[in-house]
Amino acid sequence: MSFSALSLTPQLIDTLAESGYQQPTPIQFEAIPAILAKQDILACAQTGTGKTAAFALPILQQLLAEEVPFVSAKAIKALVLVPTRELAVQVQQSFVKYAKGTDIKVGIAYGGVSIDAQQAVFKAGIDILVATPGRLLDHLRQGALSLKQLSVLVFDEADRMLDMGFMDEINAVLKQVPSERQTLLFSATLDDAIFSLSKSMLRDPKLIEVAKRNSTAAQIEQRVYAIDSDRKTEFVSHLVRTKNWHQVLIFCRTKQGVDKLVTKLNQLGIVTQAFHGDLSQGAREKVLQDFKLGQVKVLVATDVAARGLDIAELQYVINFELPFVAEDYIHRIGRTGRAGSAGLAITLFSQEDALLLEEVEAVLDKRLPQQWYPGFEPDFNKMEPDPRRNSKAAQKQRAKKRALGGKLGGKKR
Repeated sequence: MSFSALSLTPQLIDTLAESGYQQPTPIQFEAIPAILAKQDILACAQTGTGKTAAFALPILQQLLAEEVPFVSAKAIKALVLVPTRELAVQVQQSFVKYAKGTDIKVGIAYGGVSIDAQQAVFKAGIDILVATPGRLLDHLRQGALSLKQLSVLVFDEADRMLDMGFMDEINAVLKQVPSERQTLLFSATLDDAIFSLSKSMLRDPKLIEVAKRNSTAAQIEQRVYAIDSDRKTEFVSHLVRTKNWHQVLIFCRTKQGVDKLVTKLNQLGIVTQAFHGDLSQGAREKVLQDFKLGQVKVLVATDVAARGLDIAELQYVINFELPFVAEDYIHRIGRTGRAGSAGLAITLFSQEDALLLEEVEAVLDKRLPQQWYPGFEPDFNKMEPDPRRNSKAAQKQRAKKRALGGKLGGKKR
């Protein structure tokens, strides 16, 4: 199956060929014709399967074909909402690449950088905007943008936006968009919250699922190593050194946990950097660039980085701690095994994580068998003797306490 079979224009097909695109992925094959037919869609696909092109290409084709009367430079025609700055950059760059040779202008808006610089770009007029919800509202309140002429609204990684508490911002944006519009909702996972959101925004949507719901890419090998908590850092160092790994992405639950692990690994002689929300946008871009270039061997991140990081041929992801939200496991390991390449996802499992692992397995609808690594077998003498401490309620309470930085009800994430 070629892209020409999807009724894309010769201009877009030529651009795809120049970029090395051979044939559409399953999500592109399903979504592009539906979007060109002006249908609302609710689409679920694994990360790294070409979701951005699945909505970017038909949006570009529709805008190229439209003859919309000029209203003002502030009025945009297509809006893509994303949860993180990194994903905003990734999506905007994809639109620019696909729009090569056209007059379509693509803007970007996210926090952490100068709002005046962004508005200077908007004054010249843009057709498509990729934005995070909070910064978009800042521009709307200042009158720098208008959504009155909007024809297509996209929610990319919608489940992550809900996880990050953007519902109020989403509702505020929806109040300013036309009721007559096409709405596209893309997500790596589907749950009750997503279906509830879709009912309030989509009109008779087409449901597209190109793989088993909430599944991971087949090319990702998943391993769970049972290990004592106090030996996790030593084990990570051992793997990186003995396997000669040069690019490893590690996830921790909190910023404090990230900084602590970064310090320890650097002390062990492994060049490691942190990636989390306390860093400025400039610092995050510099760290990410150094990691991509191989100048940083290990990147330790919070779940804010689970979406939007697109690192070509990243082979290794390590869950230093299991995520408190089980669905985040899918997004974490989805940073590897992208575009059909192979990947290895390792989870370090300690006894107190039993409930969190059960919840991940429930989301995946499959077991993740535990194994021992020679020389790092768990010490049975350290296991808790009191069975009452191992009740599900007790485990969940302790896991929540750790996830909140050691204090129940704490605000540090």
